[in-house]
Amino acid sequence: MNLCEVNYMLLIRLLASNNDAEIVGDKRCYFISDFLSYQTEILEVTRYTSLVSICQTLPYSKITSEKSIQQTDSPIVNFSSGKFSTLLRPKMVIRLYHDARMAEVISNQDIRQVKPRYDYPNSKMHLPDEKQQINQFLKEWLQLSLKLGQVHISLFE
Repeated sequence: MNLCEVNYMLLIRLLASNNDAEIVGDKRCYFISDFLSYQTEILEVTRYTSLVSICQTLPYSKITSEKSIQQTDSPIVNFSSGKFSTLLRPKMVIRLYHDARMAEVISNQDIRQVKPRYDYPNSKMHLPDEKQQINQFLKEWLQLSLKLGQVHISLFE
């Protein structure tokens, strides 16, 4: 099975809800551990495609504990808070093609339009098979979320 088809299947399982309709703005958080959680958000829905973002977030317990820590004028850089930590967290935008049953990574870490192949070396230092590696990473990310992820779903809406 093609990697894009596998990613489509895994992402559809991850986005499954009580009703079959996808709604723009739907968000769901998957908690893997005390230090790792992911959030999916539906950005766009058309007749044959959907646009979904997936990003790593801090678990709620980690966010509240970081807010309780007082900021000091220490020369030591705290890499777990602020803008630096958001730069390092993985984030992707994926287009789902429902008619072809495929999922394609549209952007990764705010790099848009990843080419299928790159000459190497190149000015931006992309790997020759960058798109393949991004799709493989998405597959592993989705498998982890399906295997270990816990989601809070309201039973009464």
